[in-house]
Amino acid sequence: MCACVGKDPSQAPPIDCEGKKGAWLFLSSPRLLRFPSLTPPTSPGVHRARAGCLWPRPRATSLGVRCALAIFGPVAGSSPRFSSSSSSSSSAAAGAMNVFRLTGDLSHLAAIIILLLKIWKTRSCAGISGKSQLLFALVFTTRYLDLFTSFISFYNTSMKLIYVACSYATVYLIYMKFKATYDGNHDTFRVEFLVVPVGGLSFLVNHDFSPLEILWTFSIYLESVAILPQLFMISKTGEAETITTHYLFFLGLYRALYLINWIWRYYFEGFFDLIAVVAGVVQTILYCDFFYLYVTKVLKGKKLSLPA
Repeated sequence: MCACVGKDPSQAPPIDCEGKKGAWLFLSSPRLLRFPSLTPPTSPGVHRARAGCLWPRPRATSLGVRCALAIFGPVAGSSPRFSSSSSSSSSAAAGAMNVFRLTGDLSHLAAIIILLLKIWKTRSCAGISGKSQLLFALVFTTRYLDLFTSFISFYNTSMKLIYVACSYATVYLIYMKFKATYDGNHDTFRVEFLVVPVGGLSFLVNHDFSPLEILWTFSIYLESVAILPQLFMISKTGEAETITTHYLFFLGLYRALYLINWIWRYYFEGFFDLIAVVAGVVQTILYCDFFYLYVTKVLKGKKLSLPA
């Protein structure tokens, strides 16, 4: 990410950030404008900025602001280099923190915690699709391989580790600790019909034909359909426990908030990632029917059921 602060770029100290893509420019207004490339004047004492460089403010910021930047850094999105939960291509720099990305991450975290507490407190995983949880574990594993190669911020790394750890903890509870309560007879969705096409698509349509980028793209495509086994299971049983519907609601809310985040980033940052947006729209559409039933039934104290 390249950021010039102030009206005169020559005042900014040079920082070598070779190898990253995208350039950003702060003007005196609070808006952030994105340019495909940015090269400052090459006068004596002023180094040429490479695309992807970061120029900090020439004047020291307050201690509180520096601490916040150290903790949060670039907000969590779905880029393997810059994010923790979903949606920006690894070919673009992470944007500034905005309320929609933050609340989206927190909604995602709330969904995971609700599911884990439901299983642990009831000592049962009845009504939970183990196949969906396996797919989510695969999503986070393939998305956050950059944990071994890069560090963005404490917040970013923490959220990645939490998502990965919680996804595998859920799989462990379903398939090992409370295996006797797992309803495998109704969890019969053929996940190979999701994984194989998604794998092929990630090879054909991606931002860069490299292992990490292909795996990141795979995780984005797979996440958009990973909830299908859970919805299929509910449709087969004809109903879902209230706590399970709360889990699904926060999971869908997370995705809806990220859609708003993309609109925000497009307007204020000029950032647009077609792969993440299309996959996110597909995922949100899958939740539309559930949202309607949640509002018309669960919020009125009734049990949720999906059409068989």
